[in-house]
Amino acid sequence: MTTEIRELLPGQWKPPSANASSKPLQFWLIPGWPAMEKAYTDKQGQYLAFIYYYSKIHGRPPAEAEMQQYFRVSPPSVHQMILTLETRGLIERTPGQARSIRLLISREELPDLI
Repeated sequence: MTTEIRELLPGQWKPPSANASSKPLQFWLIPGWPAMEKAYTDKQGQYLAFIYYYSKIHGRPPAEAEMQQYFRVSPPSVHQMILTLETRGLIERTPGQARSIRLLISREELPDLI
């Protein structure tokens, strides 16, 4: 049985018909490879780690200005990253309230801050 790559894309997958005589799909874990893809990019992971460690050390989430200083980027870059993290469901915040960022993923899911 050949499978076209496009059949594996989201929205294209269809379960086998009830009368199909194909074997069930089997998956193997390769030692050293992650079992799932991360829900964020490497750069997003660094922002998430910064938010985690800053909050742990200072007892409150960082302001966007502090992230700007740490990552040496422009204010719009930090703000866009915060919006992206929020859109992806990795953080939540209260609009109009300073320092209201809250992580929605556990510490175990975060990378080390470099």
